[in-house]
Amino acid sequence: MPVYESIKNADNKIKISAANRDSVVFGWDASLTALAEKGAGAIAIDGWYGNDFCKIASALAKKIEAAGRSVDLIDATTLFKSREEIIAYNQPYVTDDPGFGKVNRTGVIEDIMKPDAIEAARTRLADSSKTTVIYGVGASIKAFEDLLDIKCYVDNTHQRVQWDMWTGKLVSFGCTEPTSDYNWKEYHYSDYYMLKRQKDYMYGVMDFYIEAYEENDLVLVPRAAYDEIMSTLVKYPIHEVKIFSPGPWGAYRFEQMDYGVEGLSNNAWNKIAGPELRIRIDFGGKRSINMPMLNAMQYGKELVGELIDKQYPGLFPLDIWLDDGWHPTPQPAERISMPMHIHPSSKYVADHFDEPLGRYETYYIAEAYEGANTWMGFKDDADTEEWERLCEESQNIKPIENWKDFIANWSSKEGDLYLIPPGTMHGHGGNQMVLEMDTNPSINGTEYSFFEYDFARPSWDDNAKSMTGKPLKMHLEHGRNMEKTRRESWVKDHLLSTPKVVKWTPEYFIDRYKSYSVMPYEVERIHFEKCGQLSTEGKFMHMLTLTVGSKVTVISKKDPELKADCDKFQTLVIPASFGDYEIINEAGGRATCVIQRWKKG
Repeated sequence: MPVYESIKNADNKIKISAANRDSVVFGWDASLTALAEKGAGAIAIDGWYGNDFCKIASALAKKIEAAGRSVDLIDATTLFKSREEIIAYNQPYVTDDPGFGKVNRTGVIEDIMKPDAIEAARTRLADSSKTTVIYGVGASIKAFEDLLDIKCYVDNTHQRVQWDMWTGKLVSFGCTEPTSDYNWKEYHYSDYYMLKRQKDYMYGVMDFYIEAYEENDLVLVPRAAYDEIMSTLVKYPIHEVKIFSPGPWGAYRFEQMDYGVEGLSNNAWNKIAGPELRIRIDFGGKRSINMPMLNAMQYGKELVGELIDKQYPGLFPLDIWLDDGWHPTPQPAERISMPMHIHPSSKYVADHFDEPLGRYETYYIAEAYEGANTWMGFKDDADTEEWERLCEESQNIKPIENWKDFIANWSSKEGDLYLIPPGTMHGHGGNQMVLEMDTNPSINGTEYSFFEYDFARPSWDDNAKSMTGKPLKMHLEHGRNMEKTRRESWVKDHLLSTPKVVKWTPEYFIDRYKSYSVMPYEVERIHFEKCGQLSTEGKFMHMLTLTVGSKVTVISKKDPELKADCDKFQTLVIPASFGDYEIINEAGGRATCVIQRWKKG
């Protein structure tokens, strides 16, 4: 699936000490020169998938040799077991399920390495007559800790790894060329978790963090500077880089929004906040550095709050999407609706996938156009067994001509909120801009949607820029397992939410939407013309999205230097530790911000 990004207003501008700011080295040549000058002992260049470690190590070796020292290069891919052995190791996590896998909850990189190869590398690392550079994923495992003089970590972002995987360019554990038989579930359910545990270890022992996001460029960040950058970042409201993807129900409002995205057609998904996005950090250096948002989870208590940090260690629990639904001409429901689908509960994902949290969703209607509508729940008289039979018969290849006889449809207006607990059949119906607020079930951002019917339509082919791709695959077994057959009349009474004013002042007011017992988060709004005031109370992370207005600034009342701007349809992640803050309307007129926050703190 192609991914497009918008970096408009995405920089996180923070202030760190001059000493740490000036210690960061920018540029390929300058970074490697500085690293080569640090010492003559053993150097490890570890990191995430998708980096050209050989290129970095080879260039570093030339720098060291130019200084008159001999170099021994060790390729960490030689430490790993065979591809066949790794496939066998990953099989319990890949599983036979065609759509999903099962999380590797305890595995570490050393599990798939050869003990004799580790011992041989230790012998070479212990040779003090030369500088030894060991490079590649797993180059700085715990077994080498006592022998390494310098430990570096080269990071990468989720979207770049995903793109390498989808295009067949990803080089996995123990391979020197793209892994031709790589199963995407290996990454999402096993490799990712082993990589993450190695990265978590490196946070504590690394001497340098290396950013290699820009082609033929490096940023060498000393450990002290990295620690200050990250501990400072979570004191500010955080921007993330928005992503866009085309799909069979995509639309065209994005073209009028000045996102600065080239090449995108038929925008179906626009993720504006969540765990798998990247962030850009401007700390006053020569350029912003890029890294995964999840790096900020080093400071989980400060970011997501103490309760979530304890209950779901390492999990960034909330997601925000923006579902485009505008077309310049009227379109049939089968063109502009999402697939009919449901989401799983926390118990279901724990039992089937070893994930910590189910998917609890809401649709907030940010804009409503002619014919705005949402599909949710079964009609009161619908034969759900017949629905399941037809979906099975269809397999999303054969059209279900009478599908509208089964699914309830609701007209939408701006400000409507649909609560979508697990097991509720639903789908964005088009002709509306939906601020989709979800829980995130997975530490690495794996999505859990069980598709049952997508109108037997072709999907989007981004190369041809047309609807000529293969129809989407369905998840009928999981759908049947989770389907609660919620009916139209029950949906009307329980899931069509309305707001209640919870605070009013002459300057601003706050309203909160009624909830449903199983939903773990609240949805609130703050309305103002000049200024509004909110608080995280030191325990609730706020996902704040500007839906009415063009620009606001969020400013800490305790420290006014801690601030960030927010554009229309942009989300700021406001850390739980942020406390009391003001929202200043920079453009005049009415402003409304929608806030998603956990119920308990």
